[in-house]
Amino acid sequence: MSTPETIDSSGYPLAFKMRQGGARSPLLTTEKARDVFVAEARSLTSYQKEAVVTEGAGGSAWRMTTDEGKHIKGTDLAPFPLGFYNAGLHADLLRRILVIARVRGMALPDVEIKLQNFYYLDGSFVRGDGVGGAEPAKIDVKIQSESPPDQVAALVEAAVRASPALATMRSAVTNTFAIYINGRRREVTTLKNSTEPDAADPFLTYRQPPSPLDGTNDLPDLIRKTGEVRDGDIVDVSDGTIRRLVRTVTGTSRLLDPAGITETDTWLEIPGLSHFAFKTDERAAVEAADEGGPSGLALIAAGIVFCYMTQLSRYILHQKFDISGVRIVQHTPFALTGSAADGTWTGSIEPVDTHLFLNGGEDDAAHERLMTIAANTCYLHATLSAQLDPMVSIEHNGKLLTRPVDIAATGD
Repeated sequence: MSTPETIDSSGYPLAFKMRQGGARSPLLTTEKARDVFVAEARSLTSYQKEAVVTEGAGGSAWRMTTDEGKHIKGTDLAPFPLGFYNAGLHADLLRRILVIARVRGMALPDVEIKLQNFYYLDGSFVRGDGVGGAEPAKIDVKIQSESPPDQVAALVEAAVRASPALATMRSAVTNTFAIYINGRRREVTTLKNSTEPDAADPFLTYRQPPSPLDGTNDLPDLIRKTGEVRDGDIVDVSDGTIRRLVRTVTGTSRLLDPAGITETDTWLEIPGLSHFAFKTDERAAVEAADEGGPSGLALIAAGIVFCYMTQLSRYILHQKFDISGVRIVQHTPFALTGSAADGTWTGSIEPVDTHLFLNGGEDDAAHERLMTIAANTCYLHATLSAQLDPMVSIEHNGKLLTRPVDIAATGD
């Protein structure tokens, strides 16, 4: 891992299983559970990054890659970080819909979802005073089902409450940070300091780049570039000048298999940028050895760490820091309580704990300044720190339901 490489230099797929778990996370199989997803990430060349996401204490590990579009001088080889997050929201919501329908004795519905996330950034990369933010997501759920409209509306409402992925928007948390500078941990003073034990440096954990595990049941093209490109010419926004930047991420999802194999097409609403598709395995009864892909929650964990790393890379460039070798170990705790049968099933997220490893010639203050200004501009850390109840609409057999979707009443 000491020599930077590109995403495509290995010849491996953009995503694959690299380590087999003994059992799927209870978050993916039971109604009441708590588990911590761990993302171990490192920077490759430019904005390209790689993460190994382990799905809980006993789960499998999936290697995933990300890049940025050419509007900020990325190479557009792999999905942008916010695409991971958008696809993870889709997949986990679909999982909860299917589980609740089974528990309630409803015929499995045919579901399609359109989900939009909205972000903004105020300030300057040059000055380092940028502040990122997010607004409530818009979710349109289309369901074909023989069940009556009231049951369908109740199903979707319950699924939104039950989704730990959607809890990343619905509940505000204060995240924690640790920083390791040239191999030594320092106390964080400008963000909430992590009290967790030292994490293992990914540079030492992965002496060789991750490679695909033999004999797995990976779905083909777990992550793929679809070939579709947004109309218009690319506009370069990499100069870091003062402006208000507004970003809309759109995704559409469907069930490839009614048991829970999903595919989500995501894109950034910017001219000239590519669409990327993600497949996940949301089947409730599948054994770990038979899983065909990561879960939506794994995509959520990957999206958060990737988004933060992009901001680190941008500020290293624009502030001309003598800092390199960015690695992160991120712990993302999710939980489920209640029952799917009676409508009390509730998903939640606890503070995300981020351990940042850096090497460079700058002093400790400069390293921490980089950590802090990147956290301040990270769209997904902004999402986690705010309560953003989504706006949900439901279409049943082609007819828009007028029943209000009471999502704000879910609590934390």
